[in-house]
Amino acid sequence: ERRLVIDITDRELSVADKSLNYANVTVTYFFYIIAGVASLIAFVGWQSLRELKIKTKEMADQRLEGIAQEYEKKFVALERDLKRKTRNISENNKEIEIINEVHNLWLRSQNMQTPEQKIAVYDEILQIRPGDLEALTYKADAAMEASEYNWALSLCNRVLDLDETNGPALYQRACAYARLGIEEQAIDDLARAIEVSPSTRDLITNEKDFESLHGNKRFEAMQEHNSEE
Repeated sequence: ERRLVIDITDRELSVADKSLNYANVTVTYFFYIIAGVASLIAFVGWQSLRELKIKTKEMADQRLEGIAQEYEKKFVALERDLKRKTRNISENNKEIEIINEVHNLWLRSQNMQTPEQKIAVYDEILQIRPGDLEALTYKADAAMEASEYNWALSLCNRVLDLDETNGPALYQRACAYARLGIEEQAIDDLARAIEVSPSTRDLITNEKDFESLHGNKRFEAMQEHNSEE
């Protein structure tokens, strides 16, 4: 009985030991499996996260590059526009300075007493504004005052080559022709001057340069027409 009890006990202990060993192995393997799966999930997740990070960075870089290029174009256009406006402002400032300088010269010319002094001022204007038709016309008028009729005629021709309907230049050339004894051309120019600038008619009666035209029928007709008005 004692040996039977010992034998049964030994068998029970052996079964318990085997059961415990099985449980231990099972738990160990289960832990390994869980650890492996967790590691795999972590690895895959890390790979996905890294890929997502890379993709996000690439997309962000592309978008930022696109925005940078877009704004670079806008800044280039803005810079070009600013340069153009700055240039226009600079040119306008220069033009204002020129206008002021020319205006002061015109004021000076009104205070000049002799034709030569006036011509000197008109030449200064022409240095600033070469080919200024008004300055050339006034210079022709001053040349007439200085009895330089051929010079005045040349100046008027320069104006009329550029503007054939310039009333003051036509009138001055008529005066020059009259002084040079070229009556018909003087009257032709005078008629054209009155046509483009009717107020010119008021100057005929008291114009000393037209003294040689008195007695000319066409000129007398102009004067009669002026008297009737």
